[in-house]
Amino acid sequence: MIWTWIYLTALLPGALTSPTPSPPPSTTITEGPCHIHSSGLSADCKGQQLDTVPWTQFPSTLEEIDLSYNKLQAVHADDFLRLPRLRTLLLNYNNISHIDSDAFKNNQVLEHLDIFNNSLQEIPATALAPLLNLKRLFMSNNLYKHATLDERFSKFVKLQVLSMGGPLVMGLKKADFQPLKNLRLHGFAIKCSSNLSYYEPGSLEVIRTFQMGFDMAIDQRPAALHHMLRDLANKTFSVIQFRNLFEFMYYMGEDDIFQGLRYVTAQQLIFHRGKFNENLMRMALMNLQDASIRNLRLQYVDFARSPTFIDSGGDSGITNLALNKLDLWYISNPDVLRFDWRFTWLNKIKHLSIQYVYFTSVPCDSWVEMTDVELLDVSNNRLKDENLFNQRCHYEGTMPSLHTFNLNNNDLTSLKDLSSVTREFKQLRELDISNNKLGAVEKSQGCVWQKNITRLIAHHNQFESESLGCLPTSVRYLDLSYCNLDQLDMTYFQEATNLKELLLSGNKIKFIPSKWASPSLQTLALDGNSFGLISKASFQDMPLLSRLRAGNNPYHCTCELHAFVQDTTMKGKVNLTDWPENYRCYHPEPFLNTFISKYLPGQLACDIRLVIIICVATTALVIFILMLICYMFDLPWYTKATFQIIRAKYRAHKELAAGEPGSFAYHAFISYSHSDADWVRDQLLPCLESNKNPYRLCIHERDFMPGRWIIDNIIDNIENSRKIIFVLSRHFVNSEWCNYELYFAQQRAMGKTFSDVILVVKEPIDPSSLPSKYCKLKKMLSTKTYLEWPQQVSQQAFFWAQLKSVLGKPTMTREGGHSVRSRTSSMGGISVIGPLIEDEKAEEEQHGIDNEAQSMKWDNDEVLNLRQIPVVAF
Repeated sequence: MIWTWIYLTALLPGALTSPTPSPPPSTTITEGPCHIHSSGLSADCKGQQLDTVPWTQFPSTLEEIDLSYNKLQAVHADDFLRLPRLRTLLLNYNNISHIDSDAFKNNQVLEHLDIFNNSLQEIPATALAPLLNLKRLFMSNNLYKHATLDERFSKFVKLQVLSMGGPLVMGLKKADFQPLKNLRLHGFAIKCSSNLSYYEPGSLEVIRTFQMGFDMAIDQRPAALHHMLRDLANKTFSVIQFRNLFEFMYYMGEDDIFQGLRYVTAQQLIFHRGKFNENLMRMALMNLQDASIRNLRLQYVDFARSPTFIDSGGDSGITNLALNKLDLWYISNPDVLRFDWRFTWLNKIKHLSIQYVYFTSVPCDSWVEMTDVELLDVSNNRLKDENLFNQRCHYEGTMPSLHTFNLNNNDLTSLKDLSSVTREFKQLRELDISNNKLGAVEKSQGCVWQKNITRLIAHHNQFESESLGCLPTSVRYLDLSYCNLDQLDMTYFQEATNLKELLLSGNKIKFIPSKWASPSLQTLALDGNSFGLISKASFQDMPLLSRLRAGNNPYHCTCELHAFVQDTTMKGKVNLTDWPENYRCYHPEPFLNTFISKYLPGQLACDIRLVIIICVATTALVIFILMLICYMFDLPWYTKATFQIIRAKYRAHKELAAGEPGSFAYHAFISYSHSDADWVRDQLLPCLESNKNPYRLCIHERDFMPGRWIIDNIIDNIENSRKIIFVLSRHFVNSEWCNYELYFAQQRAMGKTFSDVILVVKEPIDPSSLPSKYCKLKKMLSTKTYLEWPQQVSQQAFFWAQLKSVLGKPTMTREGGHSVRSRTSSMGGISVIGPLIEDEKAEEEQHGIDNEAQSMKWDNDEVLNLRQIPVVAF
C-alpha cells in the first residue's frame, strides 16, 4: 500500500489509486507500437517512447488505453475521437503541456482519467467538462500555480477520487475547493510547494472525504498545521496522511502544533517521510492520548534527538496512549524506541509493529511496560539471540496479553534461547520465526515452551532432523517449508498429537516414512521435495487427512503411484490441491515430464492378482499344449531315443579311450529268428548297407561259410563283429539257435557290461513272461537300454538314427578270411534251397538241443551239399 501512495499521489493510501482490473488474457495484436488485448477492448502502449497518440491503430471498440511513460506533449481533438466506448485512459508520466478543449468530447463514458506527473500549467477544466461520468481523476504533480477548481467540477457528481496540485502551488485559498462542497468523495489528495507560503483558514473545510492526503512541507509555516487540523475537525476519516510535514529541518519551536489532533476523528494517522525529533514526537503522542485516532504509523521518518529537550520526569511521561495499532517502519534511527526511557508510551498499545528499525537491544523495562500488547511484530530487523534474550532480565509475568509474536527475518540461531524468552508468555498462541538461522542441533537442546502455542511458522530456516524435537508439541499448525530437511523425526510427530496442518514444502525429503502416524493431521504439504515413491500405504496412519499437496517431486511412474492417484482422485477422501498440473513423471526415462494424469499403465500391468491368474492359466495351457504335442508326436519316445543315442556315443568314446581293439570283419552280427527274416532283409539291411559309407553286416543267410559247422560259423562271426544286434520278438524267444547266439554273445561279453550287445525289440515282450532258461535275456532287458521298432512310419526315421548312433561311424573293417558274400542280393531274397534248410532248422528246433547236436554230425556229402547254399535259415 505504501508504494501505491508514493507512485500516484504520494498522498493517499491505496483507495485513491486502486489499479484497474486486468483484462482477461486474449489474442494480442502487435502491428504498430501498441499491443491490442481482450479482443479489441484494451490497448497497451506503455513505455513506447511515443510523442504522438497512435490513434490510427486503435479499433473503435477500445475501452482501456495505457499511454503512460511516453513522451506525449499534447492531446489533440482527433486522438480519441473515434473511441466512444473508452472508459479508462492513462496518460501519466508524460510531458503533456496542452489538452485541446474538445479532446474528450466523444468520450462521455470515460470513468478513469490519469494525467498525473505532466507539464500542464492550468487545470484543463474545459477539456474535462464533457466527462460527467468521471469517477477517478488524478491530475496532481503538474505545473499549476494555484489549486482553484472551476465551477464545472461541481457537475462531476460521480467523482470518487481526486488528486490535484503540484510543486508550484504556493498555498491554499478558501475558494479553491468550493465546487466540491456538494460532493462526497472516497479520497482527496492535495500537493503544494515544499515551501508553503500561505494557508487560508477554511480552505479544506468544504472537503468531505474518507481519505485525506497532504503533500506539503510546513517548515516555514508550522502554524498552518493548526488551521489544517481545525478544518478537519468534526469530520470522520478512515485515513489522514501527512507527507514530508517537515522536509528540510527539525521543528525546534515550543508551540504545540498538534493540539488540533484531539478534535480530529480518524481511524488511522500516517506520517510519511519528513523529519521528526523527540520533541515533535512527544507533542504528537501527547495529543493522541486525547484523540479518537486509534492507529498510528510512522514510516520512512528521519528521527533525531533534540539537543535542547529536557525530560523533567513525572508529568512528562506518556502513560495513556491507547492505540489499537502502532507501526514504526523504516525509521532511520533506532533511538526512536528510547526517546522515552520509561517506555510507558507502550503500555496501552495492542498491536505493536517495529520493522526495518534495526535496533540491537531490548531493554528489560520495555518487556514489563508492554502489558496490553497482544501482537508484537519485530520482523525485518537484525536481532540476534543475545539481543532478544537477556539473562539479566526477569521475564516472569511479562507480556501477559501477548498472543502473537512475529520474529521473522532476523538473525536468530538458538531455539533454546527463544523458548526461554517466550515460555512466560502465558497467552502466546502464534509464533513466527521464519527466515532466520534456526535449527542447528547444538542450539536446539533443552527447549521448554509455553503450552498454549498452537501455531508455529518456521519456514526458511536450516533445520536438522534431530532439531525437530526442540519444537513445541502443542502446535496445531506447523510450517517447516524450505528448511533444508532431508528426513523426518517420527518421535516429534508421535508427541505432537494436536497437529492438524503441516507444511513441508521445498525441503529435500527423500522418502516418506512407512510408519508415519499422525492421527489428527488434516492438511499436509509435501510439494517440492526429493521423494519419488508414494502409495496408498504412505498415509494409512493419518485417518483424518483430507488435503494433500505433493506436486513437483521426481516421481517414479509405477503401478503403486497409479494406484495411489486412482484411489485418491476417485474416492475423494483426500483432495490433491495441486493436481494435476504439478505432477509429472521423472522416471523411467521414456515417461520423463509426462503428466501423471496421462500415465495409464493398464489393469493387466498393475493388478497382481490378475497377473497371477493369467500366469497360472497360461502356464497350465502351455503344459496342456506340450502334453498334447508330446502325445500326438510321441515326444517321450523321441526323448528316450535321443538319450540312448547320447549314451551310446558316450560309451563308444569311453571304450575308445580305454584302448579296446576296434578292428573287426563286420560292423555288426545280426541274430534273428527265421520268422523275422523278411523284416531284416526288407528294412534293416537296406537302411544300414545302402549308404554312401555303408555298414558291413553279418547275417547267417548270406555270410556263413558253407561246409562249416553251424556252431563254428556262429562263434567265429560273433567274434569277428564289433557289435551284436539281437532282433527280439516272440519268435526269437522260441528259437533255440537264437538262444545259442545269445549264449555265445554272453560268453564274449564276459567281464564286460554287454556294451557290444544291441537289443532291438521288434515287437513288445514282457520280460516276466520269458521262460526261466532266459534269465540272461531277462537281466539284459531289465538293465540294458534297448531300441524299440516303432509301428508308426513317422517315427521310423528316428529309429534308424538311433541305431546308427549306437553302431557308431562305419569305419573301415578288415576283410574276413573265411566270409563269403552271397551271390544272391540281400534285397532280392534267397536261393531255392534256402527254404528247405529253413524248414530243417524249424524242424530241428522242435527236437531239442540234444537232437540238434546229433544233427550237426553230417557226413561229407551233406557238407558238400551245404556248400552249395548261401546260408542256413534259423
